Amino acid sequence: MYEKLTAIVGTDRVKCDESMKNHTTFRIGGPADFYIESRSTKELQDILAICRTHEAAHAILGNGSNLLVSDKGFRGVVIKMQEEESILLLDDEKNTGEPECLVFRIPAGMKLAKAAMQVAEHGCTGFEYAAGIPGTLGGAVVMNAGAYDGTIEDSIVGALVLNEEGDVVYLNKEELELGYRTSIIQRRPYIVLSADFEFKKGNKDVILNRILELNRLRSEKQPLEYPSAGSTFKRPADNYAGKLIMESGLRGYRVNDAAVSEKHCGFVVNLGSATAKDVLTILDDIVRIVKEKAGVTLEPEIKFLGEM
Repeated sequence: MYEKLTAIVGTDRVKCDESMKNHTTFRIGGPADFYIESRSTKELQDILAICRTHEAAHAILGNGSNLLVSDKGFRGVVIKMQEEESILLLDDEKNTGEPECLVFRIPAGMKLAKAAMQVAEHGCTGFEYAAGIPGTLGGAVVMNAGAYDGTIEDSIVGALVLNEEGDVVYLNKEELELGYRTSIIQRRPYIVLSADFEFKKGNKDVILNRILELNRLRSEKQPLEYPSAGSTFKRPADNYAGKLIMESGLRGYRVNDAAVSEKHCGFVVNLGSATAKDVLTILDDIVRIVKEKAGVTLEPEIKFLGEM
């Protein structure tokens, strides 16, 4: 497999037994058999074809946020999507007819913060909430990510994806089946390549100031000083996970170097050398204790990779 993979991208972009703690925001995870950087759709198709031939498991990686990798690592190929630098302003063919709107194509490997700033620089509003989400566009579409009353489904038009046969297909908004932290891509073996969004024009200064304000609020309320996977649990109906965890007496609850954040109980953080086992233990404890005290079953928002 190594020879075939390096024939596609070169030896400098294929690593063997690569520690995944170097590629996740949690800074946790054992080695992946192969870690490979893909810089085009053709490369991605060829890599996936090799995985199918060798019956090797594969995982797609963006910024490595919202992810806990096993201490044992991942037996297969981790494919890192290229970190793109710019969004593309499309013509009017995908405009839904709303006045004073522009349509943009955002590549899957682009960080949300960069994309949000570029949308703002075009004087368009509706993506300010994404400026502080520590992920890439591809993962955000998969999860229907959101914050501060904004979500991907509010403005998405459709997405280009690779299907299970390795063909590029376009899924419109309805076909994406977006819901709270879910999409069709979580239930089908699709890979997001890019997505199109429609945003209304607005006052550029107001938009940029709103981004600054939201980032200030995040800095004040979230434990950005520690590695984490972002919000640990999904929001339960008519409540907040962080509130339930705090009211259950779990602020600062710790298993070795994994801990419930003192700053925001909705986050489990890595205080230095936490392992995936530590995090799994603390997640199980939180779910059990919150269920006992509040009668609510919390569901993890973070995703898991490898044998736990």
